[in-house]
Amino acid sequence: MTSKLETLERALQAALGEGAVISSALGELTVVVPAAGYLAAMQTLRDDPALQFDQLIDLCGVDYSTYGEGTWEGPRFAAVSHLLSIAHNWRVRVRAFAPDDEMPVFASVTGIWRAANWYEREAFDLFGILFEGHNDLRRILTDYGFIGHPFRKDFPISGYVEMRYDPEQKRVIYQPVTIEPREIIPRVIREETYGMK
Repeated sequence: MTSKLETLERALQAALGEGAVISSALGELTVVVPAAGYLAAMQTLRDDPALQFDQLIDLCGVDYSTYGEGTWEGPRFAAVSHLLSIAHNWRVRVRAFAPDDEMPVFASVTGIWRAANWYEREAFDLFGILFEGHNDLRRILTDYGFIGHPFRKDFPISGYVEMRYDPEQKRVIYQPVTIEPREIIPRVIREETYGMK
């Protein structure tokens, strides 16, 4: 008797072919597709009658630059989606890596799932990942004057600028960060009998 996960894996392999790499961990399947075939793979996942992933649960950006404590040697940015098939009651994670670390670009899946709209805007705002074909790709969480992408691993913790209300000018102004960088090390208590009665 085959398990539900094995049935899904076979259906995914049949639908997506050799271009997709499927792995299983902790009772979940992850499909890695090339960026060039990302849109076609997502369309197949939704439309194939054996799969019917009709719901996009989540889409996010990931910066792998410090993954594995800096041992990662693959592409830096990825778009990761979680899909749900209501008809079959199964889920899958889809990951695609951007080939260009300087300008990560993927095709927009808003034409397949309308729910991708705000998710793709968030990935653009926080990671700088572009979604080609998105009709309203603009910042969603940071201010329009914000510089940089705050979820990138190389973004400084204090940022580049700060904003404050200036009572003399009667408006919000931007200025260079005035926070002094510092390192806070918590006090560590080491007692041999700590926690023993």
